[in-house]
Amino acid sequence: MARATSLIAVVGITVGVAALIVALALANGFRDEMRDKILRGTAHLTVMRSDGQPLPDYKEVAGRIATIQGVVTAAGTTYDGAVVIGPRASGYAVLRGIDGTSPQAIADIQRSLMAGSTDHVFATSEIQRLEQDYPAVVLGSELAARTGLNLGDTAEIIAARSGFSSASGRTRHVRVAGIFRSGLFEYDSTWVYLPLETAAAFSGDNHAASVISVQVKNIYDVKQTAAKVREFLGSSYTTVDWQEANRPLFTALALERRIGVIIIALIILIAALNITTTLILIVMERRRDIAVLNTMGATPSSIMSIFVIEGAIVGALGAIAGVTLGAISTVIANRYQLISLPAEVYSISNVPLNLQFRDMALAALVAFVLSIVATIYPARAATRIRPAEMLRDAG
Repeated sequence: MARATSLIAVVGITVGVAALIVALALANGFRDEMRDKILRGTAHLTVMRSDGQPLPDYKEVAGRIATIQGVVTAAGTTYDGAVVIGPRASGYAVLRGIDGTSPQAIADIQRSLMAGSTDHVFATSEIQRLEQDYPAVVLGSELAARTGLNLGDTAEIIAARSGFSSASGRTRHVRVAGIFRSGLFEYDSTWVYLPLETAAAFSGDNHAASVISVQVKNIYDVKQTAAKVREFLGSSYTTVDWQEANRPLFTALALERRIGVIIIALIILIAALNITTTLILIVMERRRDIAVLNTMGATPSSIMSIFVIEGAIVGALGAIAGVTLGAISTVIANRYQLISLPAEVYSISNVPLNLQFRDMALAALVAFVLSIVATIYPARAATRIRPAEMLRDAG
């Protein structure tokens, strides 16, 4: 009976540790995937005027920001609402104006490009611009599918700030030169990349940017860099970093991670209680042997250590097996992309499991400590057995 209970305890701890490792890897993967995809399409730090007005001198301001320590690049950009009309349907869009002189901004778009090219979108020469019948844009894959637009098609765009006073000012025509897929549903279903000058003209702010997008060397030191930018530019400008802009999301993910750890730790605790049951059975079965050890001079601490060591062995076996099972499970899940999500709900379609050594160590440590704690009661019960009474009853 004791052996069967010990086996159940080992299996329970193994499953609990493996589940904790997979849950932590899933939480890490979801958080990192969201962060990477968000930062791939948006700035680490956004600089804007305190009064919310456009920046006609954005190139000068961006050049000054680029000299600040910790800043990699700075470029003007715009975010304007619009309606895109295609052959199949119309849809809401965000016009993301990109400074064609910023290699970093164009490289970010090219990394997510799944069809077409950006060569004609951000043409730098006047001759190239004149050769184009309509301004070229890059659409998100979901937006293109919803509106029925393909490469080379002409789309109509109605910018939210263009006004509706005349037909010519209301509708603009653009040509689809590329389609991108960032992996983040919010971007793929709404964003349209186009030259900054074109986006500004559509919204009525010719040659002006609404904000400055700043990329920093260390995304986790972004607040220190933001403080330097504000100090350098003065009170006329304000900043919003990526952590502030996405605080509700990452706060919710952190809370979800903590709750998951607590719930699965309780599962491991329940499994560890089997160790208590096992050792109680052993104490009941071995009372005569314990009494003999007492008469031979064994101290209470040495008898107690016997049961503590047995519980530690069970906990260690379960922890090692659980870490192994959890690591194998994460590898298999990543290889075959087993964690799939509806993109329209969770923004991403697939979640990689990010396994970290500290999480495996944490799961194993929690299981081992709980296993040791589970031995305290039966070990103390063993030390309270009176040799004289036990041997008299046995005789």
